[in-house]
Amino acid sequence: MPLNLIKLCVGIESVEQLERYRAEQRLRAESDGGEPCSVHRTRSFPRRAEEILEGGSLYWVIKGQVRARQRILRLEEIASEDGRPRCGIVMDLDVVRVLPRPHRAFQGWRYLEEADAPQDLYDSGGGMDDDMPPEMQQELRRLGIL
Repeated sequence: MPLNLIKLCVGIESVEQLERYRAEQRLRAESDGGEPCSVHRTRSFPRRAEEILEGGSLYWVIKGQVRARQRILRLEEIASEDGRPRCGIVMDLDVVRVLPRPHRAFQGWRYLEEADAPQDLYDSGGGMDDDMPPEMQQELRRLGIL
């Protein structure tokens, strides 16, 4: 079973904004002839890297809820401006929405076991309407309607 990471998506207000940001990254990469991927830099390198690379994803907490994930392609050592080694989490640009789940704030990233990870939204049979406000979706799920 793959191991996942979970992280706050700082500066992003919605899944739509994250999707737009990733689409812009894809266009830049394609125009530069580079690999269409996203790299998130973090201070610490995961000790359980092998488990993560077995198909893990980075789950994003947006506005207090786990809302999306991106598949992790690889972990690279990169240098920061001060020359110290950092971890580059290289992810696929596709943003996969997940069933929203509240999550408290934390610093850095955390491991997220596959059994504890939220289910993909469109694999859940929820069939949510993209135009439905997230608050309404959450309330309908709370009531057991979705």
